[in-house]
Amino acid sequence: MAAINKIAATSPSRQSPSELETLIAGALYDLETNNTDMKSALRPLQFVSAREIEVGHGKKAIVIFVPVPLLQGFRKVQQRLTRELEKKFSDRHVLILASRRILPRPKRSNRSRTSLTQKRPRSRTLTAVHDAILTDLVYPVEIVGKRTRTREDGSKVLKVVLDEKERGGVDHRLETYSEVYRRLTGRGVGFEFPQGGQAEY
Repeated sequence: MAAINKIAATSPSRQSPSELETLIAGALYDLETNNTDMKSALRPLQFVSAREIEVGHGKKAIVIFVPVPLLQGFRKVQQRLTRELEKKFSDRHVLILASRRILPRPKRSNRSRTSLTQKRPRSRTLTAVHDAILTDLVYPVEIVGKRTRTREDGSKVLKVVLDEKERGGVDHRLETYSEVYRRLTGRGVGFEFPQGGQAEY
């Protein structure tokens, strides 16, 4: 089946695609074959995996992980693609994130061995990957500010300020963004808009 080719082969040991991944592959293939103006943009695109995440109030979100080199290709058609996929998977928000790997910090015991190999790239650090997930989550909305707020019990919550111009388009998705980020990174995040727009905590 040609639709299965939309799933990138990552490793030979990978199990067969889940039911959700097969459905997404089919939906992407349908859009590629039936939507003439998206055909050329969608043809080279593949995804690595997909997950369904509970985002509260009985709602779910679908997170599609794509290879980092193909992220720019997805971004060119992301708004239309997300809209089309959300029609097919009704009542679920669809989010597209790059599939990034975090490399552990080099330990003292194996430092002599790692010094012979290359240095850990900045893009593979925990902080960089978490920042990149945040950017991917809210794309195409621009993040205009960030600050960490410490609660009285000592827990920390990241506050992210989004571009005011996009308020009408994404304010109904903020809860989904927060919950997906928390499930993927283990960190709390609140989204808000400048000029009095407050996110819930």
